[in-house]
Amino acid sequence: MKAGTVMCPGAFTALVARAVAQAGFKSVYISGGATANTAGYPDIGLISLTEMCRTIREVVTASGLPVVVDADTGYGEVEMVHRTVHEYAASGAAALHLEDQVFPKRCGHLDGKTLVSTSQMVEKIEEAAQARDERGGDVIIIARTDAASVDGIDESIKRGCAYREAGADMIFPEGLGSEEDFATFSSSCPGLLLANMTEFGKTPMLKLEQFQEMGYDLVIYPVTMQRVAMGAVTERLEQLAREGGADGFLDAMQTRSELYELLDYTPGKAWPMPSRS
Repeated sequence: MKAGTVMCPGAFTALVARAVAQAGFKSVYISGGATANTAGYPDIGLISLTEMCRTIREVVTASGLPVVVDADTGYGEVEMVHRTVHEYAASGAAALHLEDQVFPKRCGHLDGKTLVSTSQMVEKIEEAAQARDERGGDVIIIARTDAASVDGIDESIKRGCAYREAGADMIFPEGLGSEEDFATFSSSCPGLLLANMTEFGKTPMLKLEQFQEMGYDLVIYPVTMQRVAMGAVTERLEQLAREGGADGFLDAMQTRSELYELLDYTPGKAWPMPSRS
């Protein structure tokens, strides 16, 4: 079993990021899809670089944790990829991932995706690696390939190896459909690996221990907490409309004192504003 595999829950707001840290996790993830959903958009790449950097700064400050961030397709061609690496790192991101879809992209667990050529993605990774090196290596470059559900696992492995050779620090095979595929990818593309454990997609529900055994270093849970939250919000809105008051679900709420504890806030005392570190 590979020791030290990191579990990385997604946070769609800074408040959720504080809760991730309070729960004892050692890193936090920012999903482009969850960030778009929070703004009322679908996951098709509509969130701008500036909007994403603001979210990064808020999550970094609120959590104090290393933050792994979705960079979608890099907000453009190679020149924008170069800028994205610098802007994300300057905002506090510890790692970012770039994907090989054609813009406008779609969720990695939907059908109908289209990929850029391997050579186009290699050029983006080389540019990202150059920007990383210009910064003294203060950000980890993760290359995501969506090839498995488009062209099959063999093409996914081929692309993953090419992206690692181009300078990616870690490889993220997206949309794998079985535990066997994760194991095959790991054995065929040695080096640091990221696994995406998202719900209601192509990937079966696997435990952290299973990913550890297959050699994955980082496991993200990108939209899990947003799905939990929105499921509860929708249910309670229906109850509020039905019952004409909130007294019937007080026990399901975070209390005022619990919120203040999460924020490290005591009324009447100066609030210790967290600092980015």
